[in-house]
This record gives sequence, C-alpha cells and structure tokens, in this order.
Amino acid sequence: MRKNIYLDLTQTFMPMHFTLKHYRELSLDELYAIMRLRQRVFVLEQCCTFVDCDDLDQQSWHLMCHTDDGTLAAYSRLLPVGLSYPGYASIGRVVSEPALRRAGYGRILMEESIKRCAALFPGAPLKIGAQLYLKKFYESFGFKAVDEVYIEDDIEHIKMVRG
Repeated sequence: MRKNIYLDLTQTFMPMHFTLKHYRELSLDELYAIMRLRQRVFVLEQCCTFVDCDDLDQQSWHLMCHTDDGTLAAYSRLLPVGLSYPGYASIGRVVSEPALRRAGYGRILMEESIKRCAALFPGAPLKIGAQLYLKKFYESFGFKAVDEVYIEDDIEHIKMVRG
C-alpha cells in the first residue's frame, strides 16, 4: 500500500510516500532501516537502555513514511487489538528522523497511523503509552489521558485512549 501526501511548508512541497506492511512482508533492508531509526532515537538520543525487540513486531503492522529520495522520515508500529492492551488496538514506536524534525512528518504520520488502524482494526478503540512531554500532541488527535503518569525506561509516560 503506497500513498503520496504533499505537505505545504514554507511554500515548498515535501513529497512523502507511506508504505504499510505486516512484519512478514518487510524486506531485510526495511527492517534494518526501522530498527536503526528506533535505536538512534530511543536508545541513543533519549538515552534509554531498553530491549526494543519486545516480540510484538512480528505480530504487528509497520507504517513507514519515506521521502522521495528513499529516506525513512518517520515510522510507527500498529498493534492489533489485545496485543498491547486488552480490548484496544495501539500505535507505538512513533518516531521521526532527527534531521527531518519540525518538518511536519510526525503530525502526518499520526494522522495516517490513525486512519490505517481504523482500516485494519475496524471499530477498535486505540490506547497508547505516550511520553508525557507529547501529551498535548496526542490530545490534538483526540487522545485523552486515562491514568496517572508512570515511569518507563526513566521517561515519564501516560496512558491515553481514543475512540
């Protein structure tokens, strides 16, 4: 599945191509790019020592946003109902390429992630474990906090639901 989206920022167009694949459909190069981006941001940039390979990737869908030159600009993992939270589908490992931040990829990625979840898991509400500093970002997509702040990998998080 490929979809072109054009975002008008500073009077220029930024072409983006979305690709959604189940884990079994990912090429080795796609999986490598995903894991590289996740490690660069979550482990190195955020200084989190954690096991990213949590045995959920194999049962999930992977949404990749590439620039026209093939750079993986943003990524999210779409988890089926019950995989992370009973009765909920989920969006996780939401990440943007550091060099491309503030260009709108994160916002477009979340919009696309929500649409794809609605298509993959019809009628299922969404639940996420959001980093607390991104609470307002997720609220702008209709998510609402449903629990107290908790610490995960030395970072404040909050559970949020939508739908």
